[in-house]
Amino acid sequence: MYDYLIVGSGLYGATFAQRAKADGKSVLVIDKRPNIAGNVYTEKIEGINVHKFGAHIFHTNNKEVWDYVNRFATFNRFTNTPIANYKGEIYSLPFNMFTFNKMWGVKTADEAKKIIDEQRAEIKGTPKNLEQQAISLVGREIYEKLIKGYTEKQWGRDCKDLPPFIIKRLPVRLTYDNNYFNALFQGIPVGGYTKMVENMLKGIEVKLNTDYFSDKENFDKMAKRVIYTGPIDAYFDYKLGTLQYRSVRFENEILDIPNFQGNAAVNYTDRETPYTRIIEHKWFEFGKDEMGNDIKKTVISKEYSSEWKPGDEPYYPVNDEANEKLYNDYKKLAEKEKNVVFGGRLGEYKYYDMDRVIEAAFDAYEKEKQ
Repeated sequence: MYDYLIVGSGLYGATFAQRAKADGKSVLVIDKRPNIAGNVYTEKIEGINVHKFGAHIFHTNNKEVWDYVNRFATFNRFTNTPIANYKGEIYSLPFNMFTFNKMWGVKTADEAKKIIDEQRAEIKGTPKNLEQQAISLVGREIYEKLIKGYTEKQWGRDCKDLPPFIIKRLPVRLTYDNNYFNALFQGIPVGGYTKMVENMLKGIEVKLNTDYFSDKENFDKMAKRVIYTGPIDAYFDYKLGTLQYRSVRFENEILDIPNFQGNAAVNYTDRETPYTRIIEHKWFEFGKDEMGNDIKKTVISKEYSSEWKPGDEPYYPVNDEANEKLYNDYKKLAEKEKNVVFGGRLGEYKYYDMDRVIEAAFDAYEKEKQ
């Protein structure tokens, strides 16, 4: 009998597995996918590490987490500097002095702040929806050009019909700083995330193409404890109802040119362009292969946001009141499962950055030792 059966080989499962194995515990990891690494899975195409389930840029202020991931990969110095394309006009993201100079011709922080404050004043009282919330934070012009269309495509709903809490804050930088993340540590693992997770799972038994629910009763008997990282509602056979997600569809193209857009991420913020953004994967590693040679071709991914239905890959939890209530009802059921730990973005119905997933796995394993 194993000490732990871990369902899912994403970052949460791999971190927990690695920690347990390092302490001499016996571990079996199973995953219904044909590959390890969950949604951080990267696949080498034309010498380029393609992020198959969307762009993943590691960023953290937690030195313990940073030191941990650097045990399993060498991280490059990639800094996330996305740009926005609004009907052919190019703007810097996050909103900073380059953005404001392009939009209004201003050159100083005081000039930019004056315009933003004037536009923000349009909203009186507490914002009632996402549109009012965004305008109250950054003003109407930035909202109309750089938030409205992108957000409506992402959520499949008009901004007036979305709750204000989706945009709790929008960073407005009155400096010429294009670094999207305010994180001390940032980068991409050289050789891709799959290689990093492979190193985390070294020496651990892993079974792919293995569906936990195809033989749950026997799997449960194989270990003292189960670490479950799948959808919490699926675990309980959706008996209280189905939690909602937004999903993402990718259209990948291999192009016989060295450079398509000159940046890793370009967001298309108008409503008319059907995709939300285009990722050009080679720029996550500066357009070079592992030997430092320029890569002659390029791979791009167009991302389309869509309504989720069972069978689709769940990406973003729809954390509105109804779904939060349903999740809390499932959580009460989960707490009664004495030998099962529910973790990760699906097990906890929570959008997690990668460093937070690892922190959560650290915490869960520490609780196991108590």
